[in-house]
Amino acid sequence: MHFSDLGLEPELLRAVADKGYDTPTPIQRQAIPAVLAGRDVLAGAQTGTGKTAGFVLPLLQKLGSAAGRAPRVLVLTPTRELAAQVAQSVKDYGTHKNLRARVIFGGAGEQPQIDGLRAGCDLLIATPGRLLDLANRGLADLSKVEHLVLDEADRMLDMGFIHDIRRVLRLLPEKRQNLLFSATYNDDIRALAARLLTDPVHVEVTPRNSTAERVEQVAYRVDKEHKRHLLVHLFQHGIDGTGPWF
Repeated sequence: MHFSDLGLEPELLRAVADKGYDTPTPIQRQAIPAVLAGRDVLAGAQTGTGKTAGFVLPLLQKLGSAAGRAPRVLVLTPTRELAAQVAQSVKDYGTHKNLRARVIFGGAGEQPQIDGLRAGCDLLIATPGRLLDLANRGLADLSKVEHLVLDEADRMLDMGFIHDIRRVLRLLPEKRQNLLFSATYNDDIRALAARLLTDPVHVEVTPRNSTAERVEQVAYRVDKEHKRHLLVHLFQHGIDGTGPWF
């Protein structure tokens, strides 16, 4: 199967080709058609399997072209680093589309973010805390959101964002498409999905709670007083003794 088999429009296929991609990953093969069809999605896959493109590509297509000032897509992420990564994906895949994206997160000056919102955007990528702060001050209008994405939802729950997520949900229109993407597919995620999603398409391309294939895990049994010495040794010599990690 190729990206051209998924129903994506020429502008997006061109952007995918510009990135050097031809064959979609398993989660992209399943998620993209479901999102294009307007279905809610509950997707679980390991980090690095193409989850971001699995929702960015079809949402860029559903948006069409630039519209009003308020965002029609809201992507919530747990960290500023992930928010920046999603924003970069939107920029890469939307390079041939006339759409505006903004990213807002804490730990950075808010005025440029406020100015960006005032200038208008179609896609808003945000961390929950900064988004709620701006929304409560009347600086972020979420009344036009048609598509909500919770990205790395398991990390958001682990970091204690469930109450912030609920506050954000109360600011959104009731009628919208909801997409929940997560690196793990545990019972907490299923409980959140049950409250958030309506008749969702279930996409699970890896076993529940499996580890990333490219990550090697090693455990050492060591007394507490020796942990620091072991850590120094590993940094200097690596796991296999071939050299430092950096």
